Order: sequence, then C-alpha cells, then structure tokens
Amino acid sequence: MSENILVAYDGSELSKKAMEEAKKQAKFSNANVHAVTVVTHAGPTTNAILARSFMSDMAEDLRPIMERIQQDFVKERINCIAEVLVDYSFRNPSVQLLEYANENKIDLIILGSRGLGNVGRFFLGSVSNQIVQRAECRVLIVK
Repeated sequence: MSENILVAYDGSELSKKAMEEAKKQAKFSNANVHAVTVVTHAGPTTNAILARSFMSDMAEDLRPIMERIQQDFVKERINCIAEVLVDYSFRNPSVQLLEYANENKIDLIILGSRGLGNVGRFFLGSVSNQIVQRAECRVLIVK
C-alpha cells in the first residue's frame, strides 16, 4: 500500500519549500501526494453573500496555480492530486486540512511553519500549530 502525503500550499515561501520537501519524501517512499490549498474568509464582513462570492472567485483564481503544481509533480513522476478547498464556515484552515487528511487516509502532512499571516518569527503559525496539536498522522514542519 502506498503512503499518502498531504502538502499544504498558501503561496508563501515556506509552503513552496514544503512542496519541495513533499517531492523528496514522495520519491523516497513512492508516495501519492495531495497538494491542497484552503480558501477561507480572511476578515470581518457584514455581507455573507459577498464574502462567499469573493471566496469562490479566489478559489477559481487558485485552480490554475494548483494545476501547475500538480504538473510539476507529474513531471517528476510523482502521483499528485491537487485540490482547492473552500471553507464557507470561516474556520481556521487547519480544520479543513485535518478533515481532508482523515478522509483521504493521509500518512504524513507537510506544511510551512507559518504562512502568509503576520505571525512573529519565533512562533508557530496558527494553522501549523493546530495541525501539530490535532493531526492523527505524522507532521513535518518546514522552516
């Protein structure tokens, strides 16, 4: 049975490093890679319909990026599924990533220590911290 690796992508430099680490891990273990990005609400809003529309637009903009990521893995002979997940419930993206990991029998989650948010240099980001605390599988944090 092949191993399944989930690699989280948010466009940050650390998530790009996580993608490269996923390639290394997949080549070593002949794993299947799930490259996943989560679109969620990023701030206060008074109009839920407008927020949902904005999130849907963001997801559509991200699909070609995720397709390119998938093709990069395929070029290196790594089986890859690329997903854009939209979370209309406005939760921390870690919740959606963990649900995906459980549903897809992920063995290893790889993600950057912090993403695009303004988190201090010495602290684990909110998404990566939640993943480390709640994941039922191994987690690799890339710095």
